Amino acid sequence: MNTTMKKTAAVVLTALAALLPAAAGAQNSDWAHLRRFREANKELMKTPDDRRVVFYGNSITEGWPTAHPAFFEDNHFVGRGISGQTTYQYLVRFRQDVIDMKPQLVVINAATNDVAENNYPYDEAATMGNIISLVELAEANGIKVILTSTLPAGGFPWNKEITDAPEKIASLNKKIKAYAEEKGIPYVDYHSALLGPDGRSIPVELAKDGVHPTPEGYTIMEALILPAVRNIVK
Repeated sequence: MNTTMKKTAAVVLTALAALLPAAAGAQNSDWAHLRRFREANKELMKTPDDRRVVFYGNSITEGWPTAHPAFFEDNHFVGRGISGQTTYQYLVRFRQDVIDMKPQLVVINAATNDVAENNYPYDEAATMGNIISLVELAEANGIKVILTSTLPAGGFPWNKEITDAPEKIASLNKKIKAYAEEKGIPYVDYHSALLGPDGRSIPVELAKDGVHPTPEGYTIMEALILPAVRNIVK
């Protein structure tokens, strides 16, 4: 091997060595957080429940069982929310966290983190397409669906560069509602019930950070969703 070839080989080996940690990290990462509920799901599936209802979403859903545990425990509701997730991640874990548990109904709340651009630049058509795919996956597996509106947000504390969140959320909610009406799917409008006098955000008493409901905020949501659920799951 001549000097030039040796130098070339050294450069290639150095580059490969630099890539190995990144490749290992990618293999070990859990982008959709599939490990989060894996063991809990196994335990739940040991006890069949033909009245099971899964609430599926992000941190807004994740925080709900903590704020009002009796609402979930008394009603056969299962919370499967993961903080920070977008609808892209929802799709990846939907089989594990919804379909495999064979619920009678799934309540989907989505898109706060899409608008906040947690994974990708916001694309309303892509987000709506993800929501439609979730519905189609549920229905293909005999699971009924309730769609809910994205909650109001004047902005996001973790991404202050987004300044038009209220407009994007309002536009998306119109599309979710129209799709639900077209398909005969129940639609529950949290947005209107939580919207503050400014017409753009949630009042601080209902969401201290402007995004995540307080216990009082969840009480308002419960009054809306429970009758819709009981129309389906007796």
